[in-house]
Amino acid sequence: MPPVPTPTSHFFTSLRTRLHYLDWGNPSAPLLILVHGGFDHARSWDWTARALAQDYHVITPDLRGHGDSAWSPTGAYPIAHFVYDLALLVDLLDRAPVTIVGHSLGGSISLRFAGLYPDKVQKIVAIEGLGRSPDSLRQQADRAAPDIWRDWIDGRRTRARRTPRSYPTIEAAVGRMRERNEALSLEQAMHLTQHGVNRNEDGSYSWKFDPYMKGIAPEAASDAELPEFWKRIACPTLLCLGRNSWASNPAKDGRMAHFRDAHLVEFDDAGHWLHHDQFDRFVAELRTFLQPAAAPSAVAGVRP
Repeated sequence: MPPVPTPTSHFFTSLRTRLHYLDWGNPSAPLLILVHGGFDHARSWDWTARALAQDYHVITPDLRGHGDSAWSPTGAYPIAHFVYDLALLVDLLDRAPVTIVGHSLGGSISLRFAGLYPDKVQKIVAIEGLGRSPDSLRQQADRAAPDIWRDWIDGRRTRARRTPRSYPTIEAAVGRMRERNEALSLEQAMHLTQHGVNRNEDGSYSWKFDPYMKGIAPEAASDAELPEFWKRIACPTLLCLGRNSWASNPAKDGRMAHFRDAHLVEFDDAGHWLHHDQFDRFVAELRTFLQPAAAPSAVAGVRP
């Protein structure tokens, strides 16, 4: 049996912030970057990384404010900073064009990067990383900007007065993890929790992500501008959607039409974390998409 690949930890500095990433080895293979979602961490990709590490040089970063990367000293997390971090990491790895897989927030960051630097991305996969649905954006547009700003300030002040949530035991934290995604097995939840918490001085456990990630400032990102990035993506794009997810279907709501070369795969019995809920099928779809001969045609399509 071949040895089970294990990652090594590395750090780099971006915008005066110390950021962490895992390198799964095999540096002569094609570079594959896996970008996790909000309130998550790089070890969320461990199963995917192990499955692909024999064929790819897998890199899994911790986004700023997440995992073993530093928190913002101001508690601010503009989307532009996340995109800057990814752009810098790609340049530091010096292996462009790269392939990127992003989940949720990580997908949104990665799609922006691919639109900014289309020559640096060979293929991209977005797991529910298209931001808010057109219906949600229309509802927000009905609200006056000062009201949105006021709500953000009031919400931030309220969070500042709260004591960060902690859990008396690791089992309690695992229980919260499974509440967030009921489809997780106990093994999955334990793994994600063990790598996703820090031990406090009183012996309790708290999540590694910065609580100030909740409620990003209103000027930090605009989902309404995303189609302008999508239109500039030149590489084949795979969009993944869990049928049980809250996310809107991009083929039905019109967002998929903004891509030059994209197709959608929907996963039965899967929610927002479809790469956990239907891991075997996700990896099979990913391998098919990454094969050079399996690149999708210029005509966008949907596969169930």
